[in-house]
Parts: sequence; C-alpha cells; structure tokens
Amino acid sequence: MSTKKITRRDLLKSSATFAIGSALYLNSPVKLWGQWNTSKTRVVLIRDERLPGYGVNPDPQIVKEMLNKALCALLDEKDASKAWAKIIKPTDVVGIKTNVWNELHTPHELENAIKDGVLQVGVKAENISVNDRGVRSDPVFQNATALINTRPMRAHAWAGVGTLMKNYIMFAQKPSDYHPDSCADLAKLWELPQVKGKTRLNVLVMFTPQFHCVGAHSFSTDYIWDYKGMLVGIDPVAVDSVGLRIIQGIRNEYFKEERPLNPPAKHIELADTRHKLGTADPAKIELIKLGWEKGSFV
Repeated sequence: MSTKKITRRDLLKSSATFAIGSALYLNSPVKLWGQWNTSKTRVVLIRDERLPGYGVNPDPQIVKEMLNKALCALLDEKDASKAWAKIIKPTDVVGIKTNVWNELHTPHELENAIKDGVLQVGVKAENISVNDRGVRSDPVFQNATALINTRPMRAHAWAGVGTLMKNYIMFAQKPSDYHPDSCADLAKLWELPQVKGKTRLNVLVMFTPQFHCVGAHSFSTDYIWDYKGMLVGIDPVAVDSVGLRIIQGIRNEYFKEERPLNPPAKHIELADTRHKLGTADPAKIELIKLGWEKGSFV
C-alpha cells in the first residue's frame, strides 16, 4: 500500500483553504448561523435572581458573567475567550448597535461587557464603537466588518414589540419606510449594505421588559416586569421569537387572561416565512435555559 508524499505546496494549499474557510465561517450570512451542532436554531435564555429591578444599575460582574455563560452555551465552549474568538477575529472592525431610548435603554454594564469580550479577542479599541442613532455617520460603523446587536425588549405601538430586528432601523435613510402594515417588513433592514451579512451576535435584554403600552412612545412602570434575564443567539428572528413568547406569557399573567398584543408582532413570523432571514417557529428552536427558572414563561 503506497503513501502519498505531502509536499510544501500541499501544505500551503491546505493552509490557504483553511484560512478561506475560517473567513467564510466568521462572515457567514446570519441565517446560516446558530446551527452549531444541532439541526435546530439555538437560543440561550439566562436569568439571575440577583439582578435588581427597574431603575437600579445592575452589578457589572453579574452582567458580564451572564453574557459569557450564555455565549459559551450558545457556541459549545467552556472558555469565554474561545467563544468570543469563534465570532470575532482580531482584524474586525466592530459596531455594537445599542438602544438609547431613555425610559428603557440597553444597560451600560452590558455594553461594556460586550466591548470587553471584543477587546479580549484582540480587536483594537479604535476599531470598536457603541452607537445607536448615529450609526450611519459613525466611521467605525461605516467600515464595520462585524456587528453585535443589543437592545431591551418592549411593547411597541407600531410593531407590537420592539425587537432585535427593529433595532437596525437607525441604519435606514428613512425609517418611516419600514412602518407600514405594523412594521411587517422590518427584516428588509437586514439587507441594507451597512448591515447585510455582518451580524455576529444578538443580545435581547430581558432584565425589565415592558410588556404593554397604550400609545406611541408610551411608558409606565406599571407595565415593567422584573424578568431578570437576557436572550442570546446568532439568529435575530429566533431570539425575537422566544422574546415574544415571554412577553405574551407576562401579559397573560398580569391581565389574568389571554391578552394578545395590539398590533400583533407580525414582523417576526414574516421575517421567517416571507423574508427567510431566520427561524420563528418554536418547534425549530433549541432553547437552552440557564440560571433562575421561576416564572420563565417558556
């Protein structure tokens, strides 16, 4: 039986193939992600009873631990640094798309935890930006090779709920173009040149979600729930789908009856069935639950 001699040329060819494969892996379209070692789209729900209620800043260390544990579970890693290295590479230019709505914004502690994860991979500080309403003019976002998307979940008078998909509306030149029919086609935002194929991670904040509203931009602490969790995934549709189920569960508990959102959050299902952005069907989502279990609603 003969053995094939491996030449230097073969080694160089193999190395090049590996490098190309790695680059494709890190820059895959979002709808191909979240499949890791399963036929279902994976989403991680992590909760911690130690998180405070609305209006109180959370412990940064608890937030960082939650994020890293969720990321490790999502990517089948035991070490957080290895998990971050699966989705971000040192040469990336990273835009962290946050949400600054005053009444319920992305916690700064979570923004910092995400930034720390990106820094530990080796990304230069000048190649990282945290921004919301200025993303179109931000030099880092203009040149971004990777995006991380994070926002709190809340009831929304136009879209049913404000979700990860809707968080990209600030990339649109004219956001109102995406408002018709209860914001049914928000998934189109993910085809914009500044966005398409760049999202590496989605983090839906469920610390204190707003589960009901009575008009545009309405807010009341009566409709805030101390859920003390976050949802983490690669597929924004799957994460939003799980978040929607939680919001509906909270609404049913609070109102003591089945109380559907008005308007319905149709953009989540349509992102799957019409736009093929990701997975909305709960039967096709692998939900991993970590931490505090009481009152999870999923």
